[in-house]
Amino acid sequence: MSSRSHHELLIVDGYNVLGATPRYEGLIDEHTDPEHFDTDPFVRAREALITDVAAFAQGRYDAVVVFDGAQNPDPTRNATHEAGIEIMFSRAGESADTVIERLVTEARVAGRPVSLVTSDNTIRATAGFGPGEVTRISSALLVHEIERVDREVETVRGELKPQKMTVEDRISPEMRAKLWKMLSH
Repeated sequence: MSSRSHHELLIVDGYNVLGATPRYEGLIDEHTDPEHFDTDPFVRAREALITDVAAFAQGRYDAVVVFDGAQNPDPTRNATHEAGIEIMFSRAGESADTVIERLVTEARVAGRPVSLVTSDNTIRATAGFGPGEVTRISSALLVHEIERVDREVETVRGELKPQKMTVEDRISPEMRAKLWKMLSH
């Protein structure tokens, strides 16, 4: 996580958001075979959340999405970057709550503004103590904002009329006149 950025830090409690609203419900595969180590029921839901957070944060936040490593079939999973945001999994014996609290504390000590997305009341309470401001955003509110942006994008797309442009439409009138003159000879 880059502490040199001038953007506010957005920390997202990943599994809390996934469980907060029906948006990701259908993407969790509840029929996976638990005996297969490589079967992860949350893959599609996590990917959708990461995409949504990246779009939401773009240009405004440096985002970190934290997932509890205990809910993943691969306990050795390391932090990665996807779609311009950092993805973190808590390590064995460590909860996502602990990771989130540490990230919030580090940012606040550094004087960096922080927004925390979770509906977990314990994290909301403990991450708010000490110097520096922490803006708390409920998981449902984040999803509501993501869905609002989705609707706005769809409205704009619906208003745009596809245009079929020929080469003639793309060049200046002067150039078009010269070309027609050359073709007529």
